[in-house]
Amino acid sequence: MSEALIKNFATKLIAWHGKDGRQGLPWQSIRDPYAVWVSEIMLQQTQVATVLERYPRFMKRFPTVKKLAAAPLDDVLAEWAGLGYYTRARNLHACAKQVMEEFEGKFPTDPVLLEQLKGIGRSTAGAIAAFAFHERAPILDANVKRILARLFGIEGAIQEKSVNDALWLIAKTILPKKSADMPVYTQALMDFGATWCTSRKPVCLSSEKKCPFEKECQANLSDQVLLLPRKAIKAKSPEFNCDMLLLRHGDSVLLQRRPDKAIWGGLWSLPESSWRPKEKNSKPLANHSMDLTAKELFQLVLPDEKISSIAKGCKSIERGVEIKHIFTHRRLWMQIWHVTSSEAMKFSGDDLKWVPLRQLGKYGLPQPIKLLLQGLSLARGDGLRN
Repeated sequence: MSEALIKNFATKLIAWHGKDGRQGLPWQSIRDPYAVWVSEIMLQQTQVATVLERYPRFMKRFPTVKKLAAAPLDDVLAEWAGLGYYTRARNLHACAKQVMEEFEGKFPTDPVLLEQLKGIGRSTAGAIAAFAFHERAPILDANVKRILARLFGIEGAIQEKSVNDALWLIAKTILPKKSADMPVYTQALMDFGATWCTSRKPVCLSSEKKCPFEKECQANLSDQVLLLPRKAIKAKSPEFNCDMLLLRHGDSVLLQRRPDKAIWGGLWSLPESSWRPKEKNSKPLANHSMDLTAKELFQLVLPDEKISSIAKGCKSIERGVEIKHIFTHRRLWMQIWHVTSSEAMKFSGDDLKWVPLRQLGKYGLPQPIKLLLQGLSLARGDGLRN
């Protein structure tokens, strides 16, 4: 490991940021730990361009940790709609409550204590501590792992514990000596990985810009830039089919709250059947006939309800579009079934609710379901506006 690189890394990186780093982001140059925390969680697995649009709106609606903790979870999920990975929104709400109850509404300055809060891992805790409290705390997100693996020639898959431990040690070793430098250093590290030392098109492989570390980077010197960091081979994502019920009565649609620990946990969606593994080369829903009856459909999507009485109230059933949605680790084909009811049926489950179309915007909906309702013109005016 190069002693010179370790000694000079922070200084060179900060100098790079002054010239080529991103400037003017709304969460930069703030020391409010609440605002820093929200931005860090929102930036996880969401593109910066999207966060630039949604972060100010979220902060306007929930300007303090106290306001967020006091808000109904449905309001938080509705505001989060479209950002994906909804576990983050549920954890934000739970963490806000935890800060209010256990820390009297103030975020702890110690990264170790921050890491004990709901939804905050070691790297996020380091970022909050560095930005808000100028603590000399390292971060190690995916971008930083890539930078360090290339600079120091770290072999092995980054998913391996030994490799991860080695990267954390390096991240701690190369921190700037002055605490006052931590905010700009941490931002520079994030920016360098996001804009220069990128996964597929790092600047060192082009002639347009000159990397400040090109003469010290082990991956560059050994012509392994695109080979590092090494990643474990991923298995092919499993694929599934399911049926979804779009039941309407007048100007209302039936929604069902999803279980907290399920995909889209806590959101309101269309009632759905169990997921079935999709057979290779099979047509979607090959085991269903085109004339699926209302009773058969209700048995699939609402197995705990009294099917016979519910089915009698249905005026029509029509097979609609099929929607494909890609999750991080799986793919789902959703067959939509349109059913019109002659009455506002009553259901035994408290997770089922008739929602007027004009009020859909108040509910957190999975993005594909939200787009479906918009595309079918089920909601007009302000109902589903972002």
